[in-house]
Amino acid sequence: MDFNNTHSSIHPTSIIGESSKIGAEVSIGCYSIIGSNVKIGRNTKIGNHVVIHDDSIIGENVRIDDHTDIGKLPMRVATSVLAAAPNLPPCDVGDNCVIGTSAILYRGCNIGNACLIADLSSIRENVSVGNNTIIGRGVSIENNCIIGSFCKLETNVYITAYSTLEDDVFVAPGVVTSNDRFAARLKGKEYVFKGVTIKHGGRIGAQATILPEITIQEEGFAAAGSIVTKDIPRGIVHCGNPAKYMKCVPEDQLLEK
Repeated sequence: MDFNNTHSSIHPTSIIGESSKIGAEVSIGCYSIIGSNVKIGRNTKIGNHVVIHDDSIIGENVRIDDHTDIGKLPMRVATSVLAAAPNLPPCDVGDNCVIGTSAILYRGCNIGNACLIADLSSIRENVSVGNNTIIGRGVSIENNCIIGSFCKLETNVYITAYSTLEDDVFVAPGVVTSNDRFAARLKGKEYVFKGVTIKHGGRIGAQATILPEITIQEEGFAAAGSIVTKDIPRGIVHCGNPAKYMKCVPEDQLLEK
């Protein structure tokens, strides 16, 4: 990164914390707050009322739209069954990313290069997102997830905690995933959460629901509206409630080898 802030444009209503490094040709809009020890690469455009918390790292050629919150600390209540996440690393946003209005990226998430994080999306702590991935409007990715490269998560997708999506995964609008087989009623025992695993090239159709611990194998496809209660094999389409074998994925839909 080039941290020579020559020719940068910072609106006088914005606040820059101590020890922060601002690259060349950076613009920062009205009433934005940049915390301490933040690093912002050259040619990055930051909108109005943006908050970038302490230690966050923003790459080069990044666009961050109005009212977005980068590096937010996670919240916990006394009744939470999940332990607090101590010593989280800074939020790290790669080069050439676009982050939409009112998105929230928590401390401890890592965003690869050339990603789109659309308006109103939320990405929690201990989440990694690979390069060239699209996170659509209103998508929620909970804590402790891995999202691969060249994935596409469309509007209002919910990815539950402790899930893994490998490269080239497609998730259509309104998909819901889950990670608790006992629906919060496992009494007297330690909770074990396990989300979903979508292997390379797996796909999920619109408004499908994927139950905890399910794996969709490479090129597997859960059809729109399905309730997926069992693993989907490689290259197979499952459909229905509960989802069952429908057919093989057509040859012309398979990824190039």
